[in-house]
Amino acid sequence: MGKVAFVFPGQGSQKVGMGQEAYEASEAARAVFDEADEALGEALSRLCFEGPEEELKLTANTQPAILATSIALLRALDAPFDVVAGHSLGEYSAHVAAGTLELGEALRLVRKRGQYMQEAVPYGRGAMAAVLKADRTLVERICAEVPGLVEAVNYNSPEQTVIAGEAEAVREAGAKLKEAGARASTLPVSAPFHSSLMEPAEARLREDIERVAFSTPRVPVYVNVDATPVMDAEAAKQALIRQVSRPVRWEDSVRRMIDDGVSLFVEVGPGRVLSGLLVRIDKRAGRVNVQGPLDFDAARDAIAEARSR
Repeated sequence: MGKVAFVFPGQGSQKVGMGQEAYEASEAARAVFDEADEALGEALSRLCFEGPEEELKLTANTQPAILATSIALLRALDAPFDVVAGHSLGEYSAHVAAGTLELGEALRLVRKRGQYMQEAVPYGRGAMAAVLKADRTLVERICAEVPGLVEAVNYNSPEQTVIAGEAEAVREAGAKLKEAGARASTLPVSAPFHSSLMEPAEARLREDIERVAFSTPRVPVYVNVDATPVMDAEAAKQALIRQVSRPVRWEDSVRRMIDDGVSLFVEVGPGRVLSGLLVRIDKRAGRVNVQGPLDFDAARDAIAEARSR
């Protein structure tokens, strides 16, 4: 039997209107958004459905909004899966799916995570850039050569790596990478996520995470920081803490899932970022995207076929 992985997107996949069709069509999805509104004491659902976009893009809002939308779609889809993973923020969605975290606790944690990450570095002092057409060895070498702090922070696919750090160092690394034949473009984000500049945010979030009850995951959760599956509550907790200031090893995570027997990846949440990365990592891997009720039948058929092999 082929294994099915449910994978959950991170920040950058948000869009006004996300989750609304599921909310209108599914009682399970409505229950998720109602719980999210109650957990945060505000109308997160209205922000997801109506915006405004500028408010939705604020990190402290984006993170719980994407998590709520992903879990609403997951519960409305109501289909079986064997393993889970999530990109950055999406790892929290993965843990809710696996039963490691209660939805309300996860929402409150990611609200704080977004706040702490934003506050760790003054606006304008940090930056991120996407690097294309360069392998990770070249990216790491040039980052090491540039004065100041700049690091590879997302290993997304064989030819896509994201760098982050001090704004001037990121600009200089981008220029040197272009000279070496790569493409580099600054990302419209407000902080250098997953770089070592996030260590103050990690320290603050650690205190909050340590107070939350984690359960044993019902299925393996492939974590960003190690690109390995975790199957116990304490390992899950520590991986989420360490993830804040360390690279997202997404390509390695996907390859490990494929090596462990995954034949179908179901992206559950807004956007198609992870499906696009999957094509670049391994074209042979099956993939399907779930953004709303119109995607449910195709996803269920693909899951049934994969699990019957």
